[in-house]
Amino acid sequence: VQLQAFGGGLVQPGGSLRLSCAASGSIFSISAMGWYRQAPGKQRELVARITSSGATNYADSVKGRFTISRDNAKSTAYLQMNSLKSEDTAVYYCNLNILVKDYWGQGTQVTVSS
Repeated sequence: VQLQAFGGGLVQPGGSLRLSCAASGSIFSISAMGWYRQAPGKQRELVARITSSGATNYADSVKGRFTISRDNAKSTAYLQMNSLKSEDTAVYYCNLNILVKDYWGQGTQVTVSS
C-alpha cells in the first residue's frame, strides 16, 4: 500500500484548504483512514479519522471546522479544512489502518499565516 497526500499550501487565517490522500492497492474500502499532523517541536496528533463504514471522529481543536470524507471508488480520503487558524500550521500526514497495520503518506505542509 502506498499513500500520496497533496493539497497543502499557504493560506491566510480564516481560509480553507482541502487535502487529498490517494491510496494504491485493494484494501482501501475496508480500511480506516486518518489525518494526523505534526507541528515543529510537537508530537504527531490525530486530527480526524473515518472508519470503513463512514463513522468519523475529530480532535476537539478542529471540530466544526474540519471534515473528513472518503471516496472508495477513487481510493481517496479528503480533509476539508475551513476557518483555518495559525495553530493549524503543521505537516499533515494521512494514515491507512487495517487491523493492526498502519501505512503512512509522505506528509504535506499546511501553513496558515497572513
